[in-house]
Amino acid sequence: MLLNFLLSIIVSFFISFIITPLVKNFFIKKAWVEDIVAKQKKTHNVTSLVPIPRGGGIPIFIAVALTTLFFLTIDKHLVGILLAAFFALVIGLWDDIKDISPRFRLLTNIITALIVIFSGIGISFLSNPFGGIIDLSHFQINFTFFGSHSIWIFSDLLALVWIVSCMNIVGWSAGIEGQLPGFVSISAIFISVLALKHSADITQWPVIILAGAITGAYLGFLPFNFFPQKIQPGYSGKSLAGFFLAILAILSGAKLATVIFLLGVPILDAVFTIIRRILNKKSLLLSDGQHLHHQLLKLGWSRKKIAITYWFFSLLLGSITLFLNSRQKFYVFIGLSLIFFFFLTQIYQHTSPKPNRSHRHQV
Repeated sequence: MLLNFLLSIIVSFFISFIITPLVKNFFIKKAWVEDIVAKQKKTHNVTSLVPIPRGGGIPIFIAVALTTLFFLTIDKHLVGILLAAFFALVIGLWDDIKDISPRFRLLTNIITALIVIFSGIGISFLSNPFGGIIDLSHFQINFTFFGSHSIWIFSDLLALVWIVSCMNIVGWSAGIEGQLPGFVSISAIFISVLALKHSADITQWPVIILAGAITGAYLGFLPFNFFPQKIQPGYSGKSLAGFFLAILAILSGAKLATVIFLLGVPILDAVFTIIRRILNKKSLLLSDGQHLHHQLLKLGWSRKKIAITYWFFSLLLGSITLFLNSRQKFYVFIGLSLIFFFFLTQIYQHTSPKPNRSHRHQV
C-alpha cells in the first residue's frame, strides 16, 4: 500500500504539473483573467503587473479523478465523491469567469455536500476526547424509492455542515501566492500517514490513495501558483481543496478533530473573522479583506514569508497529531486557540487605522 500511495502522489503530481500551464494559456487566450493589480492595491502590496488567470480547479480535479480511477475500484462512494467534486468544479469555474453571488455559492456548497451524502457517505460517530464515542446513527428515516434508502438524521446533518464549512474555511485562506496548495498538500500527507498506520484495515486504502492524489495534485499546481504566480487556484481550486479535505476526514474514520488540528490556523482565522463580522454587523458572506494574511501584509510581511509561515504551522500541527490522542489534541488545541486569538488581537490593534487626534478650532 505504501508503494501505491507514493505512486498516486507521483502520477497526480505530473498530471497536474502538465495540465496547469495548458489551462493558464487557455484562460489567457479567452481573456478570463483577474485584474490582480487592482486587487492587490487594496492591500497596498502590488506584486504583479499583468492580469492573472484563475481556473486552478481544472488541473487539480483532473489529476485527482484520473489517479483515483486508476488506483481504486469504482464503487458508489467514489462515484459520489467525483460527481460532487465535478459539480463543485463547474460552479467554481463559473465564479472564476463571471464572479457569482456569495449566497448562490453557499447554496451550491450545500448541493455538493448532499451529492456525497446521498451516495451513502456520512459521519456515523465521533470520538469523544474524554473517552468512548458519540453514536450518531440513531434517528433514522427509512423509505423506498427505486430501492430501499435510509436517512441518518444526525449523521447526515453533521456531514452536511462539516463539508460546507470546510469548503468555505479553507477558501478563506487562499489570498497569498502558494498559500493554499502548500498547506492543503501538507494536510493531505499527514492524513495519509495516519491512515497508513492502519493500512491492515482495507477500509483505509481508499483514504490513502485519495490523500495521495490530492497531495500530488496540489503539489503539481504549486510551482505555478507560488510567487510570482502564473495562475490562481480561483474559487474552483479553493472549494475543491476544502471539499477533498472534508471527505478525507470522514472516510478516515470521522477524524474531524485531526483535520481541525491540521487546519488550525485557517480555522481559527475563520472563527475570529466570523466573530469580528458579527460584532461589526457585517455580512458573513462578503469578503472584507481583513483575514490574517491581509493583516500580515499590512505589517510589512512579504507574500513568500506569509505562505511559508502557513506551511510551517501546517507541518508543526501535523507532526503533533502523530503523537497525541484525542484528549491531548483537545487540550492542545484549546491552548493554541487562546494564544492565537491573543496574537491576532494584537495584530489587529497594530493594523487598524488610528483615529486622528489633532483638531483645529475654527473661529
